[in-house]
Amino acid sequence: MSSSPSSQLEARLEFAVTIASRAGDLTLKYFRSSSLKSEQKGDGSPVTEADRGAEKLLRELISEQFPDDAILGEEFGESAGKSGFRWILDPIDGTKAFIAGVPLYTTLVAVLKDDAPRIGVINAPAAGEMVYALAGGGCWHVLGEGPPRKARVSKVALAEAACVTSSIKSFTTERENDARVVWDQLQTACRISRTWGDAYGYLLVATGRAEIAIDPAMSLWDTAALQPIIEEAGGKFFDWQGRATIHSGESVATNAAVAEQVLKLTQASP
Repeated sequence: MSSSPSSQLEARLEFAVTIASRAGDLTLKYFRSSSLKSEQKGDGSPVTEADRGAEKLLRELISEQFPDDAILGEEFGESAGKSGFRWILDPIDGTKAFIAGVPLYTTLVAVLKDDAPRIGVINAPAAGEMVYALAGGGCWHVLGEGPPRKARVSKVALAEAACVTSSIKSFTTERENDARVVWDQLQTACRISRTWGDAYGYLLVATGRAEIAIDPAMSLWDTAALQPIIEEAGGKFFDWQGRATIHSGESVATNAAVAEQVLKLTQASP
């Protein structure tokens, strides 16, 4: 007898948390190493042996446990599957931070079921924390060796909000039209703005330590884990036009208190 869809997802959630932790541990062996070397990929972004090694490990573990599941990873592309489940992997989200020895990089693991994001894991191994979520099962935050605790977004209003992004430069260089006005308006409206970016910024929103995370240029392996985490923490995840999707190549995550005001700004952008 085949297992139920819910039990299949629960099994994959437990496994996703385990392998994200293992891949994160692998990256720590390279972190702040004087011998670490980086290369430039075709799109101009950097890659290291830690990126490739962590993704290889993730792929091997998934293929052993769930051989019929599809896998998409940043470094090694797509492997087809037939189960309806698809794993989306970013072995090191924030490779530039990783190379610089900044502990805000993360390992991202997501699971889609019939193209809908159902599971998300953000592991920040150098920072010693993780958030993970299953759609309908809540969002959980782990600090160090402590027990999982329920993660919730804040209730802070816009004037007292913290807004984070991965790169201010991306608001002018990575969109077809200049969206810098959106960032400038958010900086003016919020209490503080910082580039505590990449997926770590979304972890901050999910745990109530920032109110807005916004990026104008994202790949599927950047966004796939974020939506279930933010939504299960009580927040809002949407693209710049307000659609709750991981497929638009852009993202916004907020608490419920500021979502409408932020969306008005992004919708007005070209």
